[in-house]
Amino acid sequence: MTIKWILLLVLSICAGGLLITLLVLSMLRHRGGGLTSQSGVILAPSGKGFKGLGSILLQSYRLGMKVPLLSAYILQVQKRISFRHVGDEPSLRRLTMTVVLIILGGYGGISVILFFLQPGIAFVILSVLCAVVLNSLVLDMCLSRMEKRLLVQMLDLFADVRHRYHQHGMVEEALYEAAEAGTGEAAEQVRLIYEALTSPDPNEALERYYEVAPNRFLKGFAGVSYMVMEFGDKDRAQGSIYLKGLGNLTQEIHLEILRRDKLDYLLKGLNIIALAPVLFTAPIERWARVSFPTMDEFYRSKIGFVTKISIYVIIILAYLLLQRLQQYDETRYRSGHKHSWLDQFLYRQTFIRKLAMLFAAKPGSAQYSQTIRLMRESSSELKYEWLAIRRVMLFAGCLVLTMGCILLLHQVERNHILHDPIRDDRMFGAMAEADLRKAEEKTALDQSVLESVEMNRGATYEEVSKALQQLSPVQLDHDTQNETITRIMQKLEVYNKQYVRWWEMIIAILMGAAGYFMPVWLMLFQRKMRRLDMRHEIYQFQTVISILREMDRMSVEEILEWLNRFAVIFKRPLQKCLLHFEHGPELALEQLKEEAGLPEFQRLVDKLQLALGKISIREAFDDLESMMAFYFEQRKQEYSKMIDVKASWGRTIGFTPMYALIFLYLVIPLVGMSFLQMNIYYDQIQKL
Repeated sequence: MTIKWILLLVLSICAGGLLITLLVLSMLRHRGGGLTSQSGVILAPSGKGFKGLGSILLQSYRLGMKVPLLSAYILQVQKRISFRHVGDEPSLRRLTMTVVLIILGGYGGISVILFFLQPGIAFVILSVLCAVVLNSLVLDMCLSRMEKRLLVQMLDLFADVRHRYHQHGMVEEALYEAAEAGTGEAAEQVRLIYEALTSPDPNEALERYYEVAPNRFLKGFAGVSYMVMEFGDKDRAQGSIYLKGLGNLTQEIHLEILRRDKLDYLLKGLNIIALAPVLFTAPIERWARVSFPTMDEFYRSKIGFVTKISIYVIIILAYLLLQRLQQYDETRYRSGHKHSWLDQFLYRQTFIRKLAMLFAAKPGSAQYSQTIRLMRESSSELKYEWLAIRRVMLFAGCLVLTMGCILLLHQVERNHILHDPIRDDRMFGAMAEADLRKAEEKTALDQSVLESVEMNRGATYEEVSKALQQLSPVQLDHDTQNETITRIMQKLEVYNKQYVRWWEMIIAILMGAAGYFMPVWLMLFQRKMRRLDMRHEIYQFQTVISILREMDRMSVEEILEWLNRFAVIFKRPLQKCLLHFEHGPELALEQLKEEAGLPEFQRLVDKLQLALGKISIREAFDDLESMMAFYFEQRKQEYSKMIDVKASWGRTIGFTPMYALIFLYLVIPLVGMSFLQMNIYYDQIQKL
């Protein structure tokens, strides 16, 4: 059995497994009302009719963990899902294994299609690409649905907490009863919050919960509940502080759900449209070769190879950009971030570290200060030395990769010169079998002559003629011999010109420079995107201050301590401010303003400076409600603009691979080859 049939058998088994999985899921969905899970994703089994499927999934998990590479992949999927999943370990394993089986089954089905469309080395490259894309696509879709389902559940649960707080007037009773009456992951989250608030050390328990909270709304809900339990509720003319805080959180969740729904609707299906050209490159190429024989020369040439690689690069870039557009910019910064083992390994290499620091800005220089500030404002956890090493390694990697592609293109052109059948310029359309055999015989003769002269650049006309007379199987007439020698000399000249040119070296250096500056560009982009997350956190600070300002004997230092508990992006500046607060409150707050850099946060610190002794905290934040209302409306407008911009960019990026495939790989080459063919025919007509 050949390797081709072995691969075909494996792919058929994978496709059959996908089909069986889909049939089982469809059958179980019709029996017993569907498949549900605590995460809200229609994946995990529930009810009596699903115990068999659940045991099969658990058994598959145990078997998969015994396979070395598969076990590592299962653990990776489980780790990503666990951040959004709250429940027992068996349900997490069932959900993980269901996602893994869907990904593997889908990959098997797509691989079968690719195997028939593009066998050979192209199949290997495209199958790896599809594996990465399918894994990312399914996991992101699964996590997005879990997050959205959690937000919807939180609305119902907050309404239940509000109702029970009206009944009892006690936060812990409202949380307990709402968690017991509720279902789904939101109820599990409220149960965790209740356990943290009623533990012997609520501060430490809340800190642990903040590290695993799925979103900022639950963190805010836990903090507001604890503050009301700690300091008590105050009934003002506007109503309860606790209920007002719940109302603000509910308003934020409504805005988030509407934003997600609109963005999903506008960007729906664009990932499939962007990835579809992967399946059509080979059919289009085969159709063009059969229908327009002159296109065969284009697809075999160096520029044809570059065009195909460019289309694949466009597809990958379009997919990555669409994935970035479809993200919801949720604050994902968490303390305790671990660096990659590669950064640590490279840092321990003395030569690499010293080489990187030679090109990095020296401490005390303006460029060094700008880089440190950019790292701080983009929330980068890298050390400056690690950033310098990463930039140098990216420069070397991009330089080597570009030079490798250039050398590969020259080798493709050499193979094209040596092995492609010689086509008669006077011939129109496809070659007949007899003509093709003659062309292949000429190509073989040319190759043997070129090899006999050892591809020597300085080979003379006489040397080529002598080699041709020795290697030719038949005696050539004078005209045919001159024509053959001229053709071989032209091939020899073109072959020896396949070396690295100066402009190709410049391109490689520019690509290396792009890799060198890539980490800085990413930090600039991250800093820009981080502005919205910073506004999210400031609105959360305002909600906390709106409760704390009503408490008796509240000081500025205590407010800073509470803000530090909720902070993610501003955590380091707040911690530094608290450390220096005893040595000088005014100076500590001024330093906090300088390090924050956001005008909204600086205005918040200005009010805290006023409350140091000149006026009370309540008077300093007397306009807090109007500020919160303004910021809320401002963010609604920003969301609307951002969604419109993302939709416009998404449509452009999503259809770019299809346009590139049609025009770059078919239309433009066809027009160009037609013009070249017409020029040849025109020259031949003039010579008649």
